Amino acid sequence: MAQTDRVFAGSIPALYDRYLGPLIFEPYAADLAERVRDIGAFRILETAAGTGIVTRSLARALPGSAQIVATDLNQPMLDHAAAHNSAFPITWQRADALALPFPDQSFDAVVCQFGAMFFPDKVAGYREALRVLRPGGRFLFNVWDRIAENEFTDVVTTAVAALFPDDPPSFLARTPHGYHDTAAIRRELAAAGFATVAIETIAQRSRASSYRDPAIGFCQGTPMRSEIEARDATRLDEATEAAAAALAARFGFGPIEGKIQAHVITASA
Repeated sequence: MAQTDRVFAGSIPALYDRYLGPLIFEPYAADLAERVRDIGAFRILETAAGTGIVTRSLARALPGSAQIVATDLNQPMLDHAAAHNSAFPITWQRADALALPFPDQSFDAVVCQFGAMFFPDKVAGYREALRVLRPGGRFLFNVWDRIAENEFTDVVTTAVAALFPDDPPSFLARTPHGYHDTAAIRRELAAAGFATVAIETIAQRSRASSYRDPAIGFCQGTPMRSEIEARDATRLDEATEAAAAALAARFGFGPIEGKIQAHVITASA
């Protein structure tokens, strides 16, 4: 993973939340929140909370007596999340998922939406989740399936790569969609100490009101932006337009929809 893959700063958090939140993250956030509700968890830790998309879903799904601690390593993302001012009592705290500042056995559930792919040491991150879980607690998280199973992302990546044939930006394929081997995920969870692991592969439909929305979201609201600007800072708009044109050619010029697919994992302490 490149060093810039974890840099979400400047205008990226707002664009990420506006364009990619409804497009690809909210359906899986609702799924995770329902799973947390169904197991009756009272005290919940969220790691890699990002702009708070899962946090808000948890707040809607859980009773007011529940306690949510939402953490992220990236302070600009966490600041954007906290600014939504949810009426639900959420504790926002900067924390590294690989070195959590919480006592052993202090949570009923640990939740992580599309964050494990960014852990530089997956086993260490999983071991920390297990450490802070109470006996019988659950670690619920999801990761994207391979990029070919996620149509908008695949089209955008291919279109932008064509502009830089000698050194194509590969963030989306490398990191968000680079951790999809379920056998490897099982092995790493077992190495961390989890005895029971269930994995479901769930397909959803991603919908956008305009073919331009995914282009802006992926090109300007993710670390792909840093990759493009590192190659030629003057070509960000060109890359965005190339992605938009490719999306329109594939899906049409009106509201569009495409397949997204992810693995949802439940590991028991």
